[in-house]
Amino acid sequence: MKKRFILVAVLAIIVAVVGGWYFSRHAGDKDTLVLFGNVDIRQVSLAFNGSERIADMRVQEGDRVETGQVLATLDTRTLRLQIAQAEAQINVQEQALLRLRNGTRPEEVAQAKAEVAAARADADLAAQLLKRLQNIEQTSGEAVSQQDLDSARSRQRVAEAQLENNQKALQLAVIGPRKEDIAQAEAQLNVSQAELALLKHQLSLYELKSPIDAVVRSRLLEPGDMASPQRPVYTLAITDPKWVRAYVSEVDLGRIKPGMSARVVTDSHPDQSIPARVGYISSVAEFTPKIVQTEELRTSLVYEVRVFVEDVSDRLRLGMPATVFIPLQDAKSLAGTAHR
Repeated sequence: MKKRFILVAVLAIIVAVVGGWYFSRHAGDKDTLVLFGNVDIRQVSLAFNGSERIADMRVQEGDRVETGQVLATLDTRTLRLQIAQAEAQINVQEQALLRLRNGTRPEEVAQAKAEVAAARADADLAAQLLKRLQNIEQTSGEAVSQQDLDSARSRQRVAEAQLENNQKALQLAVIGPRKEDIAQAEAQLNVSQAELALLKHQLSLYELKSPIDAVVRSRLLEPGDMASPQRPVYTLAITDPKWVRAYVSEVDLGRIKPGMSARVVTDSHPDQSIPARVGYISSVAEFTPKIVQTEELRTSLVYEVRVFVEDVSDRLRLGMPATVFIPLQDAKSLAGTAHR
């Protein structure tokens, strides 16, 4: 009887302790909402825009990189030769355009005038020769062959044509280049300059730069590999912002609002909470993901909540399980502020 009495007393004490713990816990739960989730961060896959052999890989997994930092480079020898060729072509076209803009030199005009004078002398000589043969035939009565007369006439026509040609050339030399020719040369120069700018832009793309402050998560290629826009070279983890992706039931959905303060605790540091705040709350219900292991939510419709974390010590890692504590007093204060 005594042993039975002791056993009953012990059981009563145990029931009292467990009941007290249970009621005290749920009394506290009324003021704090507890959610379970996993740490999530954004990632960036970086690839070159061009296709060429990788010349240099400058960072490793785990290295912190800054915005604009060069992470890798491609072999630029072929592209630099193309740039040198384009620059030489532009130099040629610039000189040609300068020649057209400057017009005809005085020496060239003088040369054209001299050619006109020589052609006029040849025309006068041919005309005198033809006239002499005709006078001989008409006045002296001496026979002049028809072949000689025809040759003299032909020579005269050729000399007159050459004179006219040289006179036109002198006129063009005095006028100078056509405006259309100058415009065409300018257009060709602009095309070559645009091609050079495109080549220099491609050269800048041969450097793979970090678009944001981040941590190198994966190094996927090595020097000597052929890069292409379809092959990522690095994967970067964006460490700011970080958030815990958790899920809240429909019953508790109305108890939280964006902007509420929160605390995040992980299994690796259970005694050190990290400050956080409620951010995005989904407006669409979904079935609870398998990673959420709470018994109450496994078969229920829930809403995604993102709790953004101020992880100054960089303790959180992608996929790490985390527990979120949201004081519900903030909801009351936020509601009071809204009514004001």
